[in-house]
Amino acid sequence: MTNRNKKLLSIAVPVYNEAANVEPLLQRLTSVLNDLDGYDYEIVFTDNASVDETFEKLTFIARDNPRVRVIRFSRNFGFQLSILANYLETRGDAAIQIDADLQDPPELIPEMVRLWEQGNKVVYGIRRKRVEGLPSRLARSLGYRVISALSEVDTPRDAGDFRLIDRDVIEALRSTNDHSPYLRGLIASFGFTQTGIHYDREGRKRGFSKFDAFSLVRLGLDGVISQSTKPLEFITFFGFLVSTLSAIGALIYVFMYLIGASGQEGFTTIVLLVLVTQGFNMAFMGMIGEYVGRIYKNSRTLPVPIIEYRIEHPDAPRRISNASLEKRP
Repeated sequence: MTNRNKKLLSIAVPVYNEAANVEPLLQRLTSVLNDLDGYDYEIVFTDNASVDETFEKLTFIARDNPRVRVIRFSRNFGFQLSILANYLETRGDAAIQIDADLQDPPELIPEMVRLWEQGNKVVYGIRRKRVEGLPSRLARSLGYRVISALSEVDTPRDAGDFRLIDRDVIEALRSTNDHSPYLRGLIASFGFTQTGIHYDREGRKRGFSKFDAFSLVRLGLDGVISQSTKPLEFITFFGFLVSTLSAIGALIYVFMYLIGASGQEGFTTIVLLVLVTQGFNMAFMGMIGEYVGRIYKNSRTLPVPIIEYRIEHPDAPRRISNASLEKRP
């Protein structure tokens, strides 16, 4: 039951094929949250159409535990949309997103809450180090810095999705319409007061990562395209530069022809220049296509993601300060 004298914290957990991690995660979360004086809490799982026993396990838990709510999508809509949908389904005065694999420590939640109570609307975790190979660490570090350099807002570096956001931020997210969101940048773009906490990210102990190399590249593209038009500006600048150099080259060629100077044939050089130019053209067309594709997706009126099942106990806690806004049973 809801305690009328306590603020409500929502723990947002997106899951996909995490059956082995559900119970260990709940044990660590409840251990931390039960010791957090002055707060009530709920744990909201969004299941991205898992194909293992994740949903079955969560359903069994939610039917007996009023603090656990489960939402299952009709298909896998992607990690970022799963997080966004989870935020919008939470009922708390603040929501804390944490992955189910326990690489991010639940024991950091009390410190996040303390910084939130000091007036920060966003408290995010900064990964001081992580358990992975050197090539992966270098690629991630480079990706964060490229996104930060191209972004038109101050996007936190080395910060993942382990964060606390205030109810005001959640309501701002509710007003957005982005079918390919990059939440780290989107939340930063709102301009709310934010701060970070450094921590060491643990290695995964159960299951395996669902983020392959393609998924990471896709996330990086979303991070750049959703936050900036600088790539389009670069394409325009490059186009003007190549056009200018081509015009200068043409004038030089005409001048040499008029004075009767003999030039080198340079067939190989010409072929290589054509191939390189075509390569750039294809890359730039692909980049422009990414922007056009996002416009197409966001112009569609389909609900994304589509929720197929909701499982929750009738005594699930609700936020007192804004209970009238509740529109879901």
